[in-house]
This record gives sequence, structure tokens and C-alpha cells, in this order.
Amino acid sequence: MLNVLLVDDEPWVLEGLRTMIDWNRLGFHVCGEAVNSIDAFRQIQEYQPDLVITDVNMPEISGLELIEKSNRLLLHPPKFIVLSGYDDFHYALTAMQLRVVEYLLKPIDDEEIESLLVKLANQIRAETAARRIESNRHLYAVNHVINRLILGEYSLSLAEQARLSMNLSGDQQLICMMIEGAYDLVACGQWGNRFFSPICCTFPFQDSGGRCGLLVLSETISNEQLRDISQSLFNELRARSDYPGIIAISDRATGIETIRKLYMQTIEVRRLKRNQQKQGVFYYQDIYKVQQRSFSKINFQQLVESVEAGNLSGIENGISKIFDLWSNELPDMEMVRVSIADLELKICRLLAEMNGDPAGFMQQVQITYGNQDELDEIRELKDYLHSLCILGATKLTALREQNEHNTIFQVIQYVDQEFRSKLQLQELAIQFHMNSAYLGQLFKKYTGKSFNEYLNEKRIEEAKKLLKRTQIKISKVASQVGYPNADYFNNKFKKHTGVLPSVYRGVIENRQQ
Repeated sequence: MLNVLLVDDEPWVLEGLRTMIDWNRLGFHVCGEAVNSIDAFRQIQEYQPDLVITDVNMPEISGLELIEKSNRLLLHPPKFIVLSGYDDFHYALTAMQLRVVEYLLKPIDDEEIESLLVKLANQIRAETAARRIESNRHLYAVNHVINRLILGEYSLSLAEQARLSMNLSGDQQLICMMIEGAYDLVACGQWGNRFFSPICCTFPFQDSGGRCGLLVLSETISNEQLRDISQSLFNELRARSDYPGIIAISDRATGIETIRKLYMQTIEVRRLKRNQQKQGVFYYQDIYKVQQRSFSKINFQQLVESVEAGNLSGIENGISKIFDLWSNELPDMEMVRVSIADLELKICRLLAEMNGDPAGFMQQVQITYGNQDELDEIRELKDYLHSLCILGATKLTALREQNEHNTIFQVIQYVDQEFRSKLQLQELAIQFHMNSAYLGQLFKKYTGKSFNEYLNEKRIEEAKKLLKRTQIKISKVASQVGYPNADYFNNKFKKHTGVLPSVYRGVIENRQQ
């Protein structure tokens, strides 16, 4: 059934509209009646009717002003049919400018309005179906982006993709909300719109475990409003099920890069409350009021450095140091998880910077251990962390060697082509964005010779060819192969071949006679 709202300041007109038309047969339900435009606009917001039939001439606010206000303020305003007792061209023209679907003069012809309503019902259903298809397509696209972020993938291009798909203007404040008992992405999105609109925007998602949640743009919602809305949502779940479950709510944080952290907070709240067999709305900030320990940050930073350097013994020592501190006490599992999530993100960023595949890396780690938010035992988390670091170090080392090989190959190719120019190691290092000392080491590693040795050999070999095939002056040969003067060329040539260039040419000429 489509909803229709009837608006007229004459009660007898409202009664006539309600009774003269067989609304059910035409596919409509009269959801409300209003005798003025102020009440009508309130009911439009509350009932969200598909169609409004309104009089033009009403006190305070006219029917045309009601239409203009609805079109201006509502995301999906209803369609409007205007009724008027005045055959005034000005009214009709204004109605057309407001995209009113029909302008009817009183008294209404029964057959005319029934024919119009049949036509409108078909049009509204077609538009609603098209809007639903487009909305669902966008819903699943946003869900895909959010899932990549909560799995630990992060890059500037992914962050930009998230901003575009979620229509974010910049780094905005977010809250993550996991809703146990919600198993349908579309329904979760509808709940988000129903309970949070128009206070703030929400983005539904469904993680790899089938759990549904909402990302909430939280800058415009107060803590008190959040608690009221969350409790209303929980009450709705409780009315639908004997076990409504848990609504877990994260802290507030700013920026797309914090989405995984917020998601992990809700997962930990949910895990804790399920173990306690609790139901209700629970907030991360109410459960974990823990001061982060300095040793955690220091040790995890050292672990990142070991992974980046490919230092396997440093990884082993770092992990032992972290978990040995918790051997005689109950660890703060959230601190462990957040620290590991931060480590995952940093390794993924390092991989992305070296043209690696962060998503493939995380999938490979999870083949053995699954998502770290599903691991409850500290021993399992230690094994997961070990696997994460060792595989990360291995991947980074391989990428570094591959990138080194590619870079030095380009440098050697450049030297082979440009050896006649004035080449210096320091200038090449700047050109290829490398440290000059490191470039010199790589050059010797891949060619077996220092940069200067390689360059001189290249120039001398070219000089031999010129001396064999041409009769140009020695000074000209020196210039063409990259030496600044003949004396310097003579010295390098003799040092390499054992004879001066002129003697070398004479020997070649004697052999050819």
C-alpha cells in the first residue's frame, strides 16, 4: 500500500476526500489528515507519505508554500496533487514550477482523480523500485570498502575511495556500532536511517563473520542522544526476539584510518559481554578506562622496526619481551588487540609503500590463524603476532630485494647509455632517489666493480672501437667517450690496457696491413 496524506482547512472537504474515493482498491492508505500546512509538514516528516493531496488557500502557510518547503528540506519529498477553488493562472503556473503532478479545480471529478491515482501509483512504485536498486548497489559498494578497512588494508587510494563512496568532506569523527541480532545488511541500513536520521549519517556494514554494524558520523550527535538512540534500537531488537543480544559501541575517533581500531573496540566489548552472558547496550569507554602502559608502545615500536629491517632474531626477542611481562598478571586484552591491530596497519602501509599487496598479505596470515579479533586466548594471540611479524618481514625483505634489483638495473642501463656524459655517483643517487653510499654498495654488488671502475671500463671499450675504426685525433676520441682532456684519457687508457692510445692504434694498423 502507498501512503497518502490529505490536507485541507475545511473538515468537510477532508471527509469527502476520505470517503468518496476507494483508496484501498487503488492501492493507497490514508495515513493522516491535516487542517493546516504546519501540521501537514510535521506529518510528512513523521509518516513519509508517497502522495500528498493539498488545498492551495490555507491560513498562515499556503499549500504551495508547503510544497516548496518539502521540496527544499526533504531528501525524498512526496508527490503533490493541488486542489483549488480558484481558476487562477498564477496558482497553476506556480504549481507547475514546483513540479506538482496535477492541479485540480474543486469540485473534483471522481473519474478524473481515480484515473490520476492509478497512473500515479504505477509511477511511484516504479520510481521507488529504481531508487531501492540504486540504494542497494551503493550500500554494497560502501560495505566492500569498509570491510577492506576493518581487515587492516589501508592506502591513500583506498582512503580516497572511502571518502568518495561515503561522501565525506574530510577527516570526520566516527563511532562504530556492532548490533548483535542484526544479520541483514539492508535491514541494518534501514535501522540506521530510521533511528539516526536526520541527526547524523550512518553507513551499515557486514563483516566476514556475518556480523552487522553501523559506522556513525558522530560530530553532530551528543553522548546523551547516542545513548537514547542506542537504547531505542535495543528495545526494537528486544521486541523482535527473545534474545536481543548486544549492541557494542566504540569510542569516538577521527579519520578513515581509525575505522579498524573502532571496529576492534566493538568486537572486544561484544566478546567480553558474551562471555559474561550479558544483554544490552555497552560502551567501550565504560568498560575500558585503562591508561596505556609505556612499555607496550615502546616494545611494539621496536617490533615494527625489526619487521621492517627483516631482523628475525629481533622479532623473536621483541615478542618474548612483550608477552613475558604478562606472564604473572591478567593482560588487558583490548590493549593487546589494539596494539596488534596497529602493528597490522603499519606492516600493511610498509607493504603498500613498496608496491606490495597488503590485502593478500592479511589473507595469507588469516589462512592459518583467522582474524585476530576471533582469538580469545593470549597464547593464540602470541602465535598470531609471531606469524604476522615473520611473514611481514619475509614479504618486506623480498620486496626490498626486488625493488633494489629493479632500481640498480635502471641505474646500470642509464650508465650504459649515458657514459659519454659527465656522470657522478652523487648526481645519479639524487636522480634515482637513493643514498649515494648505498648506491655505490649496490653497484658493486650487482656488477662486481665500483662505479668508477665500471664507468672507466665502459669508456675505454668505446675508445678502443673508435681507435680501430676511425682516424680521428686522440683528443677527439677522449672527448667523445667522456674524458675532459687527452692527458687524463691517455693515463686511464694505459692503466687499463698497458699501452697508450696511439700505440694501441699503431698495433691495430700493423695487424691490418
